[in-house]
Amino acid sequence: MSGTLKRKGIDDANDDDPIIESPFIDPNDPMAAFLPKSFGKQAVAKSAPQHDKLKRVDNPASPPKALPQGDNDGDNKPSNKLSNKNSDSDSDSDDSDSDEEEEFPITHELIIKDHTKSVTSISLDPSGMRMITSSHDSLLKLYDFTAMASNHLHSFKTIEPREGHLLHHSEFSINGENILVIPSCAQAKVFDRDGYEVVEFVKGDQYLRDMNNTKGHVSEVLSGTWHPTDRNLLVTCSSDSTVRIWDVNQKRQQKEVIVVKSRTAKGGRTRVMCVKWDDPSQGGKKLLAAGSQDGGLTLWGGDGPFSRPMATVEEAHDREVGISGVAFSRDGNLVISRGLDGTVKSWDTRKFKKPIMTRSDLPATSQNTSISFSPDSSTVLTSDSLGNLHFLSPATLRSEKTLQITPGIPVISSLWHPRLNQIFTTSTDSTIKILYSPKSSTRGALTILSNPLKKRHIDDDPSLTTDIATGMNADAIYLPNAVLPSKTKSLAKASNLANAYKPFKPHATPFAKSTPDEEHIRKNVALSGMRDEDPREALLRYAEKAEKDPMFTGVWRETQPVTIYSNEREEEEEEEEEEQDRGKRQRRY
Repeated sequence: MSGTLKRKGIDDANDDDPIIESPFIDPNDPMAAFLPKSFGKQAVAKSAPQHDKLKRVDNPASPPKALPQGDNDGDNKPSNKLSNKNSDSDSDSDDSDSDEEEEFPITHELIIKDHTKSVTSISLDPSGMRMITSSHDSLLKLYDFTAMASNHLHSFKTIEPREGHLLHHSEFSINGENILVIPSCAQAKVFDRDGYEVVEFVKGDQYLRDMNNTKGHVSEVLSGTWHPTDRNLLVTCSSDSTVRIWDVNQKRQQKEVIVVKSRTAKGGRTRVMCVKWDDPSQGGKKLLAAGSQDGGLTLWGGDGPFSRPMATVEEAHDREVGISGVAFSRDGNLVISRGLDGTVKSWDTRKFKKPIMTRSDLPATSQNTSISFSPDSSTVLTSDSLGNLHFLSPATLRSEKTLQITPGIPVISSLWHPRLNQIFTTSTDSTIKILYSPKSSTRGALTILSNPLKKRHIDDDPSLTTDIATGMNADAIYLPNAVLPSKTKSLAKASNLANAYKPFKPHATPFAKSTPDEEHIRKNVALSGMRDEDPREALLRYAEKAEKDPMFTGVWRETQPVTIYSNEREEEEEEEEEEQDRGKRQRRY
């Protein structure tokens, strides 16, 4: 009987999954189109055609230029000209390509261009539903993937945290409730996930020499990050040579201040460019690392005390360029540092003296160039100024995969979200790219593509709006069969409508004229005749009356002493006589 369930054969006797037989009908039978082939509602994937349009075409990556190799203490050094084992398409087989597609979600890409200048950082909340970006256009943009569509790749809110100040960094907290924003000033800010300001930390006294006595940063903050387990704690680093730990509930003073002392920089101060906390929830060792412009790399215990560092490596990277990023592995035993000298180095926190491996052919130009681990710490992500995204092996720092994201345009930040299994990149051409795989990725870009297209109103088209001066109102309703007014009447209406938007002009008064009428002022303005009168003479008119009949000082009439005026002439004559007598006496002697 057609449509019945049949068990599998003897070979699959242990498997009880049923198999559905299709009805036995001739393919040319008209009823074949109306009979279902399976149970349940069959929904056609709307995003399938869009995935085909967004599929990446892997172009050969730009070959990295060999940079001059500085003094290094590493024992094992890969060659400066490392070959990309996946760049040659002729040597790769189909099996290796399919394995890489499953390992790295890089088969498709979605491009978002909502900023006007370089995008310095990107961050997602733990659930992967919201995204924030910061840029050199001083704007912080918040995105919600559920409210976006393939024809509406825009943020739902735009904030300017500090007017006229570019943004260095922005990051979601561990619970996704707050956002840390680092503008190019001495005060970091915290916003909630909806874009409302929660706290602005205090600025310290810039005239104090000892940074331990200041309550906040005294110069530009360069970077910061949240504590991996405590949602109220965060850390910031600044160009005032300090690292400060803050509590969101206490904005008037930092919780801890760490002064980074440099032996190579002038005055013992240096710009602390990056800071990173180790995650103890993933098996880390509760460490705090910071990289400075003098090339120094410093470690502290994450819980303190912070009076002395646990370990320090001076000139871990070249001077005057500094370290742009630091990352910890899940177990906390490995630290990867990214230098603006074009090098990437791996360090062992247990023997923090010499780098394990060094890679020196990755040029970088932006101080916000990031480096990070994949969710399972099996791969290191970093970028270069040639527009390439590198997947490095933590053990050898060799490129497992190199992608050309923006040819010839530097890539600044990169992030691999563990829950979405998608890679987010930012570049100096203000573009944000989401790399994903329809097979292994979830939500994120897939949510955007599966959402229905946004319907646009006719008023959103600027070509359909008309200027008021032409005689047409943008809010007017035009009937196709109505009799249109004459051209003169329409222009008159347009002029009246234009005049309606002008500000109110006050009525003309005599005071608004250059020479007002004196007679009008004398009659209508009270006490206007007093302007030509001498006030001293007016008061002396009542002098005799005040002496004869005092109204306010009559009580002291009997006890009031007689006023005695000094005679200046008599005093001068007496002084002259005394001077003459003194002169005569001196002549006698």
